[in-house]
Amino acid sequence: MRKRLELLVPPPLVALTSALIMWGVASVWPNFVLTFPYQVYVAAALFLTGLALDVISIGAFSKAKTTVTPLAPEKASSLVVEGLYRFTRNPMYLGLLLILSGIATWFGSPLNAVVLFGFIAYITAFQIKPEEATLEKLFDADYRAYTQSVRRWL
Repeated sequence: MRKRLELLVPPPLVALTSALIMWGVASVWPNFVLTFPYQVYVAAALFLTGLALDVISIGAFSKAKTTVTPLAPEKASSLVVEGLYRFTRNPMYLGLLLILSGIATWFGSPLNAVVLFGFIAYITAFQIKPEEATLEKLFDADYRAYTQSVRRWL
């Protein structure tokens, strides 16, 4: 039985909410901002790297002809273990984290690190772990072997 928030809120919506919270934090405490040389470039690099990870990961699911819908992992028709999935079991969520890291860097508020950790905790508890349980039921020993050789995040 699904817990209250498990597989309920689409991860991009969680990321968007996190970004809005970061904007709010930076707006409420504008004097508590750190700046450094090339900050905008670092922020852009993080953001674009995250975006690239997401696009490449979605492409891998499309190529494997399996669902990319994170709210219905039971619809997965194949286990994707190639490409970026050789290095992380969750490159799409890692991509969202990098996008958020770019936004946090751009805003410059160190308080936004709390939002990043909150995003990681939420996605792990309410998205990744339920997905993993479903994938283990679907793909049994193949999925367990995959989890033994590839880390959840990095």
